[in-house]
Amino acid sequence: MRPGVPSWAGTLAVKAAVFITVMCCALAALLGVLVHVSVTNQTVGQARHLALSRLKDATAAFEAGDSLGWGASVDPRGLPLSLRELAAAGERGTMVADRDGRPTMWAAGPVDHGRTLAVAVDYAQSARTIEALDTAILWSSALAIGATLLVGAVAVTRVTRRLHTTAQVARRITAGDLDARVNDPRTREPGRPRDEVGTVAVALDSMASSLQGKLLSEQRFTADVAHELRTPLTGLHAAAELLPPGRPTELVRDRVAALRTLTEDLLEISRLDTGRERLELDAEDLTAVVVRVVRTAEASDAASGAGGPGTAGGASAAGGAGAAGGAGLADGVGGAGSAGGSAAGMVVTVVRDARVETDRRRLERVLGNLLANARRHGRAPVVLTVDGPVVTVRDHGDGYPEYIVAHGPQRFRTEGGTKGHGLGLTIAVGQAEVLGARLTFANAPDGGAVATLTLPQTPPAARGLPDGAA
Repeated sequence: MRPGVPSWAGTLAVKAAVFITVMCCALAALLGVLVHVSVTNQTVGQARHLALSRLKDATAAFEAGDSLGWGASVDPRGLPLSLRELAAAGERGTMVADRDGRPTMWAAGPVDHGRTLAVAVDYAQSARTIEALDTAILWSSALAIGATLLVGAVAVTRVTRRLHTTAQVARRITAGDLDARVNDPRTREPGRPRDEVGTVAVALDSMASSLQGKLLSEQRFTADVAHELRTPLTGLHAAAELLPPGRPTELVRDRVAALRTLTEDLLEISRLDTGRERLELDAEDLTAVVVRVVRTAEASDAASGAGGPGTAGGASAAGGAGAAGGAGLADGVGGAGSAGGSAAGMVVTVVRDARVETDRRRLERVLGNLLANARRHGRAPVVLTVDGPVVTVRDHGDGYPEYIVAHGPQRFRTEGGTKGHGLGLTIAVGQAEVLGARLTFANAPDGGAVATLTLPQTPPAARGLPDGAA
């Protein structure tokens, strides 16, 4: 849309209305001109014929010395100069001109001694007839244009309404509602001709059905593979625990753990893809949830004996009152300007605490995945900021790849040999959608990736609650 052009000016209905109006006006003008010219020529021709007939009779009477008759005279006052000159040249002619404010048809011809004999026929009635005809043409054209616009608007509105319905269904499919269909009633009757809009609707429904079938097949395949892998992985994990201590055993156990994590992620993604996840809502202190996520990450580091890449051991804290090493993560952290620090290069900053109604397990899963991604692919410090219902997770690395900022995370897609399967952020996005939250990804101007989770002011619809939940 060009600047300064209203949004409605580009709609199909407006374009159709303008086209119909222009075409109706052009057609009405053409027909009006044709009728006007035809009637005017006929009226003028009749008046000219009458004037010339009277001029002939007056000329005969003049030559016989009889009375000239009504309306005939020699060199009358008011005779147009051009007609007088034509008669002086020995020719006869007619002309419409005003005489005492009334339209008159003049007919003039030469007589003896260079004089001019003229006949005046009243043309007022004929002029009024032509004027009335022009008025009737204008009114009938206006009525015809109005009726055509009304009928055209109804017809175009029916078409545009069907197009809008098709567009809404397409948007619903884009948003993930694969059950959406146009189901245009005009396409259900076998013997009824199908117009272009119906063809588009049928094509969209066919595409949606095909896409839904392929996605369901993919989801079933992913779930089946993950389920089938679970049993042998459980046995493999148990066997790895029985191996004697040593570096090869550590490598085997590490790979088995990675494979189990991948399998569980695939199962979680398959559950999210079905759209049947159910919430367990409860009132939660958002700062406490963030602190719990950081502590879980610390416990994981302690169990593995090392932090994530780019992290540093020792306490790291944001400036401000109450920030003091790991102690800053104790319960009760909150209040404007308060902050807490954590080991392994993690910092919790509370601008404004909030109490939200959400599913704590899913919220922790989202924040945990964001934190793990920041520590694995970014650089310390990783800062978690609570500002009301908004939590941001920022690292100080190279930032997110462009495709994540533009389109969001994509499973099994990583950049430049980065470790991982691209499932962590995908799961975070899916769980955020279940929570009714909005998760966005951006890069800070001074470097580093920034993930922003905005929790809803009200909990998701009751349809997501488990049976019997309050």
